Amino acid sequence: MTTKNLQKATLGGGCFWCTEAVFQEVKGVDKVVSGYSGGTVPGHPTYREICSGLTGHAEVIQITFDANVISFEDIVVIFMTTHDPTTLNRQGADRGTQYRSVIFYHDDSQKEISELVLRKIQAYYDNRIVTEISPLDVFYEAEKEHQDYYRNNQDSGYCSFVINPKLSKLRQLHADKLK
Repeated sequence: MTTKNLQKATLGGGCFWCTEAVFQEVKGVDKVVSGYSGGTVPGHPTYREICSGLTGHAEVIQITFDANVISFEDIVVIFMTTHDPTTLNRQGADRGTQYRSVIFYHDDSQKEISELVLRKIQAYYDNRIVTEISPLDVFYEAEKEHQDYYRNNQDSGYCSFVINPKLSKLRQLHADKLK
């Protein structure tokens, strides 16, 4: 039996319900937690405070993954191809700084890999990639009702019209990386 090499990645690609659903299907992903990061207001923010856009926090997910199964680079590639990294502070109808595209790196290696992937992937987009790459300061776990949102609400309109197309794109582009 091999030992797991667990690492963390923190990503924001619009609504955390979408990015959480995507990464829950990826092989090597041990855990996905929705939360908030990147703000300027101290203390643990609430969803309502985040939605005001006044805290500076982004909706993010924190992924615990086994680097023996999937690399951080593969995680960034999946992330960059399952949301629109060219729209500033927006994903679809969701608008505001809380919906920005962002990679919060945990160490210098993650920063370098993120920068490399963004440079490589830019050729596939007509518009300039606006994904922010910033050091992770603190991660705040979101409220319980925001965890496993897609799994618990698959029949909702939001899941049908917003999350399902992202999952279809994941399955089409990254079938070899799925559980």
